[in-house]
Amino acid sequence: MSDDLIKVTYRLETPGDVVALAAKIASDQSTGTFTDLPGETAAVKARCAARVLSITALPDTQTPSFPTEGHSFHRADVVIGYPLEAVGTDIAALMTITVGGVYSVRGLSGVRVMDFDLPPAFARHPGPQFGIDGSRKLTNVYNRPIIGSIIKPALGLTPSETALMVKELCEAGVDFIKDDEKLMSPGYSPLADRIAAVMPVIDAHEQRTGKRVMYAWGISSADPDQMLENHDLVVKAGGNAAVININSVGYGGMSFLRKRSQLCLHAHRNGWDILTRHPGLGMEFAAYGKIWRLLGVDQFQINGIAAKYWEPDESFVRSFHSCRTPIFSPADRPLPVVGSGQWGGQAVETYARTGQTTDLMYLGGGGIHGHPGGAASGVAAIRQAWEAAVQGVALADYAKDHKELAQALQKFGQK
Repeated sequence: MSDDLIKVTYRLETPGDVVALAAKIASDQSTGTFTDLPGETAAVKARCAARVLSITALPDTQTPSFPTEGHSFHRADVVIGYPLEAVGTDIAALMTITVGGVYSVRGLSGVRVMDFDLPPAFARHPGPQFGIDGSRKLTNVYNRPIIGSIIKPALGLTPSETALMVKELCEAGVDFIKDDEKLMSPGYSPLADRIAAVMPVIDAHEQRTGKRVMYAWGISSADPDQMLENHDLVVKAGGNAAVININSVGYGGMSFLRKRSQLCLHAHRNGWDILTRHPGLGMEFAAYGKIWRLLGVDQFQINGIAAKYWEPDESFVRSFHSCRTPIFSPADRPLPVVGSGQWGGQAVETYARTGQTTDLMYLGGGGIHGHPGGAASGVAAIRQAWEAAVQGVALADYAKDHKELAQALQKFGQK
């Protein structure tokens, strides 16, 4: 990695010349424009001009990603280097120069930002405060996945009704509970009232059992000051985690919060799908996730195997490995949060395809609440499924001596 060069990999698609288009992007996004400039001297170019570092051809496609005239469209992965001096380490500058304007370049029929290779100067950003090790310490869970659940229904429960569900989940044996990302501070359940109803349940469970369940509160707000007030309410009550809707609060909101935060920040990436759902457009998670990791995400929701949403398993696996790969050091890795329709049946494949690691959170909503034996059986079934995965035993065989897993296979395994 060059210490003075920001390298960005783009997947370009064009009916024209990929080489010429790559050179145009490098020029347009740094010192150049549509015509020769008297001020664009050799000295200016040497200091600030971006340049094409490599071009790797990919198979042509007959179908353009953007509606574009033509019969065949050329594709390539192009690496462009931007001098650190021209960009600096500010995230807004990075995204404006290397991403924002690229989407508007004439001649593209498709463009996708695949990855950032950032120089060590970007390590100035705080990164995770807790990450994998801190999440384990706060939950006191080691050598297995952290098992989490979500308050369901997502919307509509009053604070007292939420507290009853939290009590049930604590007694069921979960390690982590979160507000649904859609739950922040609605009229029927203001955050302050919800905290006042739920935290005594968390405290009483710890007093009784010695186990403090981590609860992540929905504190997101477009107003950073309001978000910080929400954060302070949680801290004052003894809470230790928060759900942050990262795309909704933005880079500035996340940066503002992280610098002041005492909470483990659980990132929900709702809205990311519009950036990535078309394979020829938008942004790959490897690039997207690095920015939020630098800004301070501790736990990162990334869907899961056989998710209930659109995302293919291969995309989840890439996201998982991206979270597990250090940017600058192992401390900048967030805890991967595996969720979306998870019930235990996906444990074996998850374990196999993520490098046989248990450094993750396994988040079950319906897979816990909807278990025929109740929430406690739902949690037990997930634990049993992971025991089977780690031991290399087929779920059907393990279920012969574990009734909760057997019930889960019977109910959810037919879908």
